[in-house]
Amino acid sequence: MTKSIKKRNFMSRAFNRIVHTFARILPGGATIRPYLHRLRGVKISKGVFIGDEVYLENEYPECIEIDAGAQIGIRTIIMAHIRGAGRVVIEKNVWIGPNCVISASPDRELRIGEGAVIGPASVITTSIPAKSFYAPEKAKHIANVQVPLATAISYDDFLCGLSPLSDLPRKIVCCP
Repeated sequence: MTKSIKKRNFMSRAFNRIVHTFARILPGGATIRPYLHRLRGVKISKGVFIGDEVYLENEYPECIEIDAGAQIGIRTIIMAHIRGAGRVVIEKNVWIGPNCVISASPDRELRIGEGAVIGPASVITTSIPAKSFYAPEKAKHIANVQVPLATAISYDDFLCGLSPLSDLPRKIVCCP
């Protein structure tokens, strides 16, 4: 799926990382940040918004494509490589909420379809159809805390002090 990616020399990689750092912290989500990511090799169309501290693929920025009107929320991570380069395509008018992780597999394309909405704190590892809404499950109450983690002597003490609300395996939440 992905074309052959050649390894960059040290200077090119250093430049990429410096520009990436500036792109993550400078203002200008619709101006400066997209421009800096384009300098790095990310394919970004016009009208894209990139929130603060967004991490766009550091090693293979050319494996990321973001189409017009896409919006990426604060602290989102988009990776196109895990043990080999893949490809991430974010189509037109996609909205990605804050703190999402989008990660392509090696030699695979992960595509987020036109108009899709990715809810906050979602983890996306497969393609998303156009005009669909994906969101993680809400956090749920699974146990009562007898020993607060902030004051526990150890993590094991915290775990031993949990009173599960359901049939959670006792070895996970209780001392032997």
